[in-house]
Amino acid sequence: MEVEEPGLRFSWLSSERPVPRLVARPLLRFLHTEASGGVILLAAVIVALGLANSPWGDAYEAFWRTELSVEAGPLRLSEDLRHFVNDALMAIFFFVVGLEIKRELVTGELSSARSAALPALAALGGMLVPALVYAAINRGGAGSSGWGIPMATDIAFAIGLLALFSARIPSGLRVFLLTLAIVDDIGVILVIALFYSAGLHFGWLLAAAGLACVVVVLRRLKVWWVPVYVVVGAAFWLAMFESGVHATIAGVILGLLTPARPADPDGMRNVFEQAEVLAKEPDASFVRSTAQQANEVVSVAERLEHLLHPWSSFVIIPLFALANAGVILSVDRLRDAATSPVAIGVVLGLVVGKMFGIVGASLLAMKLGIGDLPVGVEKRHIVAVSAVAGIGFTVSLFVAGLSFDNPEQIEVAKIGVFVGSLLAGTLGAVLLTIATRHREPAH
Repeated sequence: MEVEEPGLRFSWLSSERPVPRLVARPLLRFLHTEASGGVILLAAVIVALGLANSPWGDAYEAFWRTELSVEAGPLRLSEDLRHFVNDALMAIFFFVVGLEIKRELVTGELSSARSAALPALAALGGMLVPALVYAAINRGGAGSSGWGIPMATDIAFAIGLLALFSARIPSGLRVFLLTLAIVDDIGVILVIALFYSAGLHFGWLLAAAGLACVVVVLRRLKVWWVPVYVVVGAAFWLAMFESGVHATIAGVILGLLTPARPADPDGMRNVFEQAEVLAKEPDASFVRSTAQQANEVVSVAERLEHLLHPWSSFVIIPLFALANAGVILSVDRLRDAATSPVAIGVVLGLVVGKMFGIVGASLLAMKLGIGDLPVGVEKRHIVAVSAVAGIGFTVSLFVAGLSFDNPEQIEVAKIGVFVGSLLAGTLGAVLLTIATRHREPAH
């Protein structure tokens, strides 16, 4: 007899009808697994590559070049669909990243200097060494501006791959990789803001700074009404977009400004008391006030992250892959990539640079007594995870699009990202298998 999930009793979803039993409930279980984001992202990549290399390739490219225009008085925004995804929707992805960073800084692994030291320094090594490897190969060449491409770690793919070994790895290893990836995100965001933004307009920057101050004032006044923040946030994004700083940075800044502590941390007792009253005398206005007070027990950052994370993982990132991963893999294009310093620099940066950077920085930190390995984690685990961190994919593709104006260079760089991420993932899986061979499954 099947045990019904809490909250689903007597609902359509909990019934024994064919659709909920065979489709809906298995889909929900899949979406709640750590590997689901990586699987959906991989499916989107395969679809994009398939369309780009099919007889419908021209239609695929024409679709993403469809122009969208929005006019409001003297302001006019005109972008094709691909740039709409990259500049607007990806701002939501980076907003979620900003929320994750804020949570980790306030209450997570990054709140303790000692626990954050080792993965933070490992992330620093994992950014610097790949960039240096790429720069050494492309020094003085036409592709020299792409040094930021191999710096990134794709959280969805990396955590998804690690989840396949979850029964055999120490829990601290996942925390190490997640913290490393978050610090990596901070570094790449700074690189995008400082080195991949051009033609700054200080009037718009001043407007953006003023809107950021408005958000701070609203926080001080404890205004938690979401529509106000949506309007201010949209204006902030527009100001950043017009300023010349890449618009996705707006998402990160707004995420970092979001309160990560509960508005009423001691309010749970009142919520329970009000719930007891409601059980005896239901009242619509009392229900509304109880729900509002229950919301304030959880921080705004946590609520927004819980709300937006599924959209980011299962809609925005797959759309980004569909828009950007459609590279034509012709024999001539692959031959060009095989001899291109750009592609070679990206591949070696992701596969070799990441491993040497992360392992080297970790060993140095431990030798200097700056940080310690998490409980149960050994050096062989760090070596394996350093390879997994070489899966750069999403943000690497994003930086590739910012690095070059020449479409051919962008395409070659994307091929380098594909090959480097695939090799890093394969090597990481092999090393994780070796590292966990003699470990008993976790209970």
